[in-house]
Amino acid sequence: MKQLITLLGFLCFSHLTYAQVVINELDCDTPGIDDQEFVELKSDAPNASLDGYVLVFFNGSTSGADSSYFTIDLDGYTTDNNGLLLIGSDTVTPFPQLLIAANVIQNGADAVALYTGDDTDFPEGTLATQANLIDALVYGTNDSDDTELMALLGVSEQINEGPGNNTNSIQRNNDGSYFVGTPTPRLLNDGSGEVYNAISISTSQSQYNEGDVFDIVFTAQQNVTSDVVFSITLDYFGFNTSDFTGNTTLTIPTGQNSVTTTITLIDDTIDEGDEEALVKFSSLQWPYIPYNNFLKLRVVDNDFTVAPFGTPINPTYGNVSSTQPNDYYSSLDGLSDVALRQALQDIVANPNVVRAQTYADVIDILKEADQNPANSNQVWLVYLEQGRPKLDFQVTSDNTGTWNREHTFPRSRAGYYSIEEDEIADGVDVFWETKADSLRHGNSDAHGIRAVDGPENSSRGNQFYGQYNGPTGTLGSFKGDVARGVFYLAVRYNGLEIVNGYPEGMVGQFGDLQLLLDWHRNDPPDDFEMNRNNVIYNWQFNRNPFIDQPDLVEYIWGNMVGETWEQNLSVEQTQELKISVYPNPTQGKLYISGIVQETTIEIFSVDGRQLMTKDISGNTYIDLDFSSGLYLLKMASEGKTVVKKVLIK
Repeated sequence: MKQLITLLGFLCFSHLTYAQVVINELDCDTPGIDDQEFVELKSDAPNASLDGYVLVFFNGSTSGADSSYFTIDLDGYTTDNNGLLLIGSDTVTPFPQLLIAANVIQNGADAVALYTGDDTDFPEGTLATQANLIDALVYGTNDSDDTELMALLGVSEQINEGPGNNTNSIQRNNDGSYFVGTPTPRLLNDGSGEVYNAISISTSQSQYNEGDVFDIVFTAQQNVTSDVVFSITLDYFGFNTSDFTGNTTLTIPTGQNSVTTTITLIDDTIDEGDEEALVKFSSLQWPYIPYNNFLKLRVVDNDFTVAPFGTPINPTYGNVSSTQPNDYYSSLDGLSDVALRQALQDIVANPNVVRAQTYADVIDILKEADQNPANSNQVWLVYLEQGRPKLDFQVTSDNTGTWNREHTFPRSRAGYYSIEEDEIADGVDVFWETKADSLRHGNSDAHGIRAVDGPENSSRGNQFYGQYNGPTGTLGSFKGDVARGVFYLAVRYNGLEIVNGYPEGMVGQFGDLQLLLDWHRNDPPDDFEMNRNNVIYNWQFNRNPFIDQPDLVEYIWGNMVGETWEQNLSVEQTQELKISVYPNPTQGKLYISGIVQETTIEIFSVDGRQLMTKDISGNTYIDLDFSSGLYLLKMASEGKTVVKKVLIK
């Protein structure tokens, strides 16, 4: 058998103060999404305190440099009647005494080591060491031996669990050697010791509505030999005893193996948002242990609200007004070309005003900014064009049925990235100072990030738009939105640019410019996008100007480059009729949005000659087949009339 060499002299010294504890079993790789992995410790005596111990995981890859990537402080934990402590995710059965996230333990060649000390002794990136070492296991899944890591830990052999997606675990023999076999979590590897009786939790569904009545069934593996009384709780974040009724102290009678409690979800009139109940044991005594625990149940709130504006596939216009401060864009008037672009950057990247949030904060921003107008408990998925519960944000490697964050200008093409502090959601009032050269902050700039279906995000990858056009069968309602997001980023950050074609291998460049211009022109900003702009402004203190003033795109990249910007020729909106016309200036095709009732449109030259009249009954476009110049557009509907200036380029 392959042997694990420990420092016997050191162990003898350590035993003067600490109970002997070893790494008893490791399952570093499991089939599927790898969420059944665990590590198990064993003490030489039952119910031993693990105060003063720390478990450290080392990354043996080239990038990991044989240094720590994950540390568990064991203070406050004790082993069970068999001297075992099981460490794993909440998907491991039987349920671990110490929980870690799923898919944390790396496959190898890596190591796990037990030390005396504290987690602060091993900040991330600490080189493997024998100082204060109690036990160590270097392992892999058919990987080449990491001889450097073995030398650092004083280990002579690397233990192989098997190939990738194996069903094995590495288990310690009583003589200190190891063997590979079927996992035995919370059981002694030699088959001795006390046998537990695990109790499982089950329901017929994983999702219920307010007002539903359902049963929770608790089933032991064997009939109990005496009455087993235990308690449960369902509390989880906002969900508590005010949200349900039902018995939470239960008894499995002698000679039986199950008990059922009936839960009634209270149907209130409060919009609390969808919630989750977490069914968990609060009191179980050995030999009864949880087989599973922390059973999560979705409680759908039927009191969601509906916004006074439409979704991107049923857009409305003019119902949401810009919250920009007075004169926010006034510094742009009279400028053109490079000067106009610089003045625009001076606004959206003003280091004295603009704030940068963390990448984790973006989750909370998107829950508000991308909220589904038809259901306040959902986010709107940018490419899939449908709502998804806010609670279904992706937290594991499995992205099916979840949503996550999509960078419209992909990170790999832009050159921005995450840092450790990005993992902390510290709220709207904690922020970084930022400027035009702070390209890294593009990683968490919500103007360029959208809520997206997990698998669809993977499908898009880092493709340019045009190479990626969204899922088949959808309406493409996202196209103008993402184009304006990319245009914003190119102005906001130095080092980013929009170019013609698809510039492979050119970090900081994104294409195709002409396609993005078309997407922008054919899908003008709607109320959903304006609301999004307002929400992000509350966090970042800057706006996407191409939502507030869509025509600016033409002056920087389009058909008005070199012309002087005057705001009075930008898109005008009337609060009376709530009708938008776009683009303005135009090359002939003019989109009209916000039409509620039949509307008569008349086109006049500036000297008052009527050139065209047309009746429309919904959002549409008209072709202005006239020579370049300024024209008047008169629209009459609902007993009201509005006149707009339209410039044909």
